[in-house]
Amino acid sequence: MTHTSYRTADVDGFEVFYREAGDPAKPPLLLLHGYPSSSHMFRDLIPLLADRFHLVAPDLPGFGLTAQPSRRQFTYTFDNLAKVIDRFTEVIGLDQFAIYIFDYGAPTGLRIAMAHPERVTAIITQNGNAYKEGLSDGWNPIERYWRDPSDENRQALRKMLTPESIRWQYDHGVPDITRVSPDGYTLDSWYMGRPGADEIQLDLFLDYANNVALYPAFQAYFREHQPKLLAIWGDKDPFFLPPGAEAYKRDLPNAQVRFLNTGHFALETHAEEIAATIAEFLES
Repeated sequence: MTHTSYRTADVDGFEVFYREAGDPAKPPLLLLHGYPSSSHMFRDLIPLLADRFHLVAPDLPGFGLTAQPSRRQFTYTFDNLAKVIDRFTEVIGLDQFAIYIFDYGAPTGLRIAMAHPERVTAIITQNGNAYKEGLSDGWNPIERYWRDPSDENRQALRKMLTPESIRWQYDHGVPDITRVSPDGYTLDSWYMGRPGADEIQLDLFLDYANNVALYPAFQAYFREHQPKLLAIWGDKDPFFLPPGAEAYKRDLPNAQVRFLNTGHFALETHAEEIAATIAEFLES
């Protein structure tokens, strides 16, 4: 069962799209994508691990092929994204699982881990931040919006939603951009162009302040429960700096930290290396 299946789950009336591969009897790994992508970002990783693990990769609410209800019907906050994905794991029968967290997947997955520490067996964080020292100056326009949520500051962030900006997130810091498939950023731009998607993303930019406010709680969870953790990081990430990866060892002395010579979307260029590192980490 190493092929990938494409499914949907009814999560209390909320339709969640997900990719699934591997034998359900093998150790499960929940893959949580980030902005502005979807489970499509795992298209190269999944086949590399499907012989050893049961892989499940959902699209977050408002992303990819998961439902995108209007902002009147659903409040787009990271608390609510985590609630839907938490319930999703219950609906499809994942009792215990390791998590791969990237970008937006980090505050989503860490909320689930804090709520159910007994269910999360290990954490792989690939450019998934939980420390202030990991935030680069690239966050300055968004932080300005946090301090002053005016319409002017909201509208100024629209440039981050353009196809050019999305492609830049994929290419920046990559030594050889010919290794970056156009499939990822082209699909992301298409999803971002759907009616209402822009306002949803601007809402999430604003709510990201609540993730930073939760960093001390995430860190307290690490100290108390000492989850097994691997931080594997594109060291040229324009948003999440290498000190954010190194900081995990402050609360998790046994954490493994590894850097890759690439940017934010490390799977685009280093899927084989990341897969091998994950397999060694989870099987050790």
